[in-house]
Amino acid sequence: MTPVTNRRPHRGGTLPAMPVIVIGADTPIGRAAVDALLAGAAELRAFVTDPAEIDRLKERGVKVAVGDISDGSHVGGAALNAFCAVLVPEAATDARERSFASTPSAVVAAWAEGLRDARVHRAIWIDDAAIPDAPAVLAAAVSELAIVPAGRSPDEIAADIARIESQRILGDTTDRRVSGVEPDDPFPHRSG
Repeated sequence: MTPVTNRRPHRGGTLPAMPVIVIGADTPIGRAAVDALLAGAAELRAFVTDPAEIDRLKERGVKVAVGDISDGSHVGGAALNAFCAVLVPEAATDARERSFASTPSAVVAAWAEGLRDARVHRAIWIDDAAIPDAPAVLAAAVSELAIVPAGRSPDEIAADIARIESQRILGDTTDRRVSGVEPDDPFPHRSG
């Protein structure tokens, strides 16, 4: 399956490896994403809720932030100066405590606010039918949005994440919306 991308105009050129943060690095997909990104990111960060994950991640050279996954200011602070944020929807839908948002959609809205405040350029979202409004909310917060199809193993999803992150500029999909697109369609069209 081909990941879906959404890109707004941005200065072109080749960029050096930039900081990447994985929001929900304490989930199976988040752990696989960390593993896949370790070799390529100049600086890899992880945002987790589970303090038991801290040592495992730090031992691997990952900078770790622990906080409430539903607090956009926590997410934004951890993402400050990151080029890319990988957003794992399981962190918005699982059984962890969330003090600042009561629904998965509200958690994603908080993430979008945090990413916008931190001036994150790119977000990589693992598509999740349980949060159908997430792509539109995230696309409004970042310059580039890539959507990775779910329904596969964490390692397969993580391989797509690493491939997208290694691209400094995504394909030209300017002014295109990602909602309502088949996962195999790499260039969704704007509607409305």
